[in-house]
Amino acid sequence: MGLLSHRKQNSRFLYQGLSILLMASISIGSKLEATFVFGDSLVDAGNNNYILSLSKANYIPNGIDYGKPTGRFTNGRTIVDIIGQELGLQDSTPPYLAPTTVGSVVLRGANYASGGGGILNHTGKIFGGRINMDAQIDNFANTREDMIEMIGVSAVSDLLRKALFSVTMGSNDFINNYLTPVLSAAEQKLVSPEVFVGSMIARFRLQLQRLYNLGARKIVVVNVGPIGCIPFERELNPAEGENCASFPNEMAQLYNKELRSLVEELSGNLEGLHLVYANVYNIVSDILQNYISFGFENANSSCCYRAGKFGGLIPCGPSSKVCFDRSKYVFWDPYHPSEAANLVLAKRLLDGDSTDVSPMNIRQLVMA
Repeated sequence: MGLLSHRKQNSRFLYQGLSILLMASISIGSKLEATFVFGDSLVDAGNNNYILSLSKANYIPNGIDYGKPTGRFTNGRTIVDIIGQELGLQDSTPPYLAPTTVGSVVLRGANYASGGGGILNHTGKIFGGRINMDAQIDNFANTREDMIEMIGVSAVSDLLRKALFSVTMGSNDFINNYLTPVLSAAEQKLVSPEVFVGSMIARFRLQLQRLYNLGARKIVVVNVGPIGCIPFERELNPAEGENCASFPNEMAQLYNKELRSLVEELSGNLEGLHLVYANVYNIVSDILQNYISFGFENANSSCCYRAGKFGGLIPCGPSSKVCFDRSKYVFWDPYHPSEAANLVLAKRLLDGDSTDVSPMNIRQLVMA
């Protein structure tokens, strides 16, 4: 896609001095040195702003509570923004493709996530441009080479060993691949759910192993949430009434079961790897079932809406209407949670018990 090479720095000797000071200050004042974020629109911080894609969010009313549209697919902060801040990072992890994400900036990490991206390379092709997981890892490999040029192999290995890696992938492989209305009928006749999930797991195994080979040792793997409950899938399945769409949720559960097994497999086989399974499906289900106790008033409709019973037919855009109090809605748009929901998710992943995140929570992982 022409995205795999990144800007090289000519004045490496300047960055080397800066980076040594930076790493010294981090090790003294903060437990978390850097974060490297991989994923889809749930955690995209603006990478899709820089590619030709139909999957973009750098326009109003997105970012209405962030101060401006940034390319984040929500009204405010994403889950990784919140987690980073809670762990002491002063700034959000910057998008890899931003022209300012160069030099010593990358020593604190980078965000490679892309709206529309998936585990499988053909996922999201309806959007045109998107950066799938394989390409995101290619981009990280380029970042790693840049860091080695700045501070050397040994220092980079130490930095990556302590850094927090997160991977939020898989939803698009269903929503914008296997379950895509114009494609799904034909594909589902040829490929069973079990075979499709098996292809996802096989590819994801190779991707996580590659991250490990590139130096990642603390990795949070996020499972697929109850995608049948998003406003978009509710609109596509009117026969379900007020209930979530059952088949998409069944697909997510099938995948999540295999993903948990994969996490256990890799944890047992790769020396020194701390691989954490984030059970977002469980957390979101809890929010939806008990939304009033979490302070929400609406658990099934988009805050940013244009058409449909649940406001899920048309993506959020400049002509959309926006609910007055975003904190009362679980969903920001047809696909993505609001910042208020992201706050609940982040808190549960940071400090939750084994039903939410296992074998340890993210705060424990950073200390491991």
